[in-house]
Amino acid sequence: MAEKMDIVVDPDFYSMVSGYGDHGLHSRDTTSISSSIARGRLENGRRYQAIKEDDYWGPSDDQQFEAFEIGHMMFLVLDHNQPNPLFRAPIGNSPKNILDIGTGQGSWAIDVADRYPRATVRGVDIFPPPVSWMPPNCLFEVDDVLRDWTWREPFDFIHMRLMYGAFAPEGWEKLYKQAYDALEPGGWIEQMELDVRVYSDDGTLKKEHQLYGWGDMFIRCSERAGRSLRTHETMRSAIEKAGFVDVHEVKYKIPLGPWARDNTLKEAGHLQWAHWNAALEGWVMWLLTHYGEPEPWTKEEVQVFLAKVRTELKNPHIHAYEPANRVWARKPTKEELQTKANLKVETSP
Repeated sequence: MAEKMDIVVDPDFYSMVSGYGDHGLHSRDTTSISSSIARGRLENGRRYQAIKEDDYWGPSDDQQFEAFEIGHMMFLVLDHNQPNPLFRAPIGNSPKNILDIGTGQGSWAIDVADRYPRATVRGVDIFPPPVSWMPPNCLFEVDDVLRDWTWREPFDFIHMRLMYGAFAPEGWEKLYKQAYDALEPGGWIEQMELDVRVYSDDGTLKKEHQLYGWGDMFIRCSERAGRSLRTHETMRSAIEKAGFVDVHEVKYKIPLGPWARDNTLKEAGHLQWAHWNAALEGWVMWLLTHYGEPEPWTKEEVQVFLAKVRTELKNPHIHAYEPANRVWARKPTKEELQTKANLKVETSP
């Protein structure tokens, strides 16, 4: 999908919006994800990880896991016309070992394990996923990926999605280096990230809207926290710096609501609207109560702000969208590495 292509509004959309909101077009049954999570710390009514000494802004509780599940469905719809909607990296038909970093609720890892039953698929995160069943070739582990990796078998594919703001710059550098070292020569890495800022092509998102400055405010909060949310902007260059080659990038525009004429974007927008409504509080509560501006907010101030945002999300006349970037790249083959080493020797004084 071309980055600069405007999303065309469905002209029939307004004839369907009498119930736009909680019980109209966006009403959709979702099954709450139950879990037996017993660890973590509670803050402002949300549960956060406790495996690391430093703080991570995202909660790990049932509400956020449900949001992850909706987001997973949205990404599948967004790329449903691809031969493999789960990822773009050309890993072939017989990968042996696949790693999903930041596995969240585990849906991506489970789907990939189903697709490649002979592969071992590992999902790792700092909080256990709330899964009651998984394929026999799917494993979940609780670990901090910034620690030294101890997996013995090299990976054919390493995947990440929605890891924005997870690490400080030096953490990202270490992660990409460990991923590079852990991949088989010729293996692939792929990362999918959202831009937290919201835009419109037709001017319906205006400066007076809460959504207009939404992303910029949270980027500033995240940078004060030392974990920038600009991951979608930095991941490609960081992946290249780590030594990966054959780098590809696809950029998306994801509508916030089912207002697009294109059927794929309409369905993706429907799910993204639900994704936002389920995830909103988890996205903002920690950042605003710790690093809000001009000073940290109270929980009550956050709730008032979120009520205004949700009202705007129900407005069918705001044709907002959220950009996203997908990057995939390859570790050089043994032959490429040898050629590079030979050239280095030839050019050395």
